Amino acid sequence: MKLSLALVLTAASVSAFSPSATFTRPSTSLNAVTTALIKELREATGAGMMDCKKVLTEFDGDIDAAAEELRKKGLAQADKKASRVAAEGKIAMSKVDGKSVLVEVNCETDFVAKDESFSAFANSAAEAAAKLGSEDVEALMAASVDGGSLEDARAGLVSKIGENIQVRRVVSRGSGETTTGSYIHMQKFGVVVEIEGGTEELCTDVAMHVAAMNPPYATKDDVPSEDVEKEREFLTSQVADSGKPADIIQKMVDGRLNKWFSESCLVSQQYVKTNDRTVGKLLEENGAKMIGFTRIAVGEGIEKKEDNFAEEVAAMAAGK
Repeated sequence: MKLSLALVLTAASVSAFSPSATFTRPSTSLNAVTTALIKELREATGAGMMDCKKVLTEFDGDIDAAAEELRKKGLAQADKKASRVAAEGKIAMSKVDGKSVLVEVNCETDFVAKDESFSAFANSAAEAAAKLGSEDVEALMAASVDGGSLEDARAGLVSKIGENIQVRRVVSRGSGETTTGSYIHMQKFGVVVEIEGGTEELCTDVAMHVAAMNPPYATKDDVPSEDVEKEREFLTSQVADSGKPADIIQKMVDGRLNKWFSESCLVSQQYVKTNDRTVGKLLEENGAKMIGFTRIAVGEGIEKKEDNFAEEVAAMAAGK
């Protein structure tokens, strides 16, 4: 009886592992997807590890097809996030052939603005803009960067980081015949200054002054006539009821208008670094003459969503 039972068990074991038995084999995809392949795709695309593994499995380890699929998914995600407000970010700068360029790149949060990948993208955008020699953002996004377009790089970064990212604007100054220099303060304010003569270091010093004092105009000649008339009307209204003769009132207005010019125009302001001379005098001492400047700030003009934490908590408590 014991022998018969042993024979039955032996026969059953042989039957279970005979050639005709059915069992599940590992899929080709799993065999094809190695850790090294996942690492290679991740480094090439910047996508997450699990996303790389998933798409490589889907395409049986074909890294080119997987990369293209990730790119398509990145574009789709970028399109979905494009409507979200991106008012944070950074100003990046670059210079080519005497031309200084500032590029504003936006994201949704200050946390992402400090991310290394975001910063690297912004710097790439500035370098591409300087080489392109144009302030056209659309043309910039089509420019070639690391084997693809800047737009491809942007979409890939959106997919990786998960925020809306936009190259908002490009500003530039200079030519081979002028001197330019830039200064960026805390990645949030960017200034590019253009002068005749002088040095790039001098431009940078003046750009630091502009970043700090934010003058509306470079020189008196740059002030629009309508702005002058508006200020004159305002100053006249201040002294109109003083009871003084018209000629005295006119002199008072002219004096106050000249003071307004000195406070509003860069070259007339006291140089903030030494406070012992005007910016115009600084330029003169260095054999230079002001041409102009451009100052931009991250997110200026973008309407930001203001979150009310107390209202959000109240709404959650009410079950809304």
